[in-house]
Amino acid sequence: QVQLVESGGGLVQPGGSLRLSCAASGSIFRIYGMYWYRQAPGKQRELVAATLPPGNTNYSVSVKGRFTISRDSAKNTVYLQMNSLKPEDTAVYYCNVLVQVVGTPQAGDYWGQGTQVTVSS
Repeated sequence: QVQLVESGGGLVQPGGSLRLSCAASGSIFRIYGMYWYRQAPGKQRELVAATLPPGNTNYSVSVKGRFTISRDSAKNTVYLQMNSLKPEDTAVYYCNVLVQVVGTPQAGDYWGQGTQVTVSS
């Protein structure tokens, strides 16, 4: 069993900043990749940032230069620092982790519960 707990969402004015966190716990043997997605009502879920060892990162064009994904391996936690927020960043943000569970030879992915980010003046 693997659980992901997200935090850090909220209401912020355009140009403001938020830092999301996602902490993984449970029977984790190894984490291979950690990802942030977002989804607005009626819209499809989109990948906004990804990281995998040894620290490679990728960003969607819409957030590149404004968002930074990082990982604290000791805490099994991934962060998303969001700066210069725009109204179009408003969405529910979801953490996703590709993990090998203790006692299993294969990897699987797990999702966080989502955290609401609202950018409005």
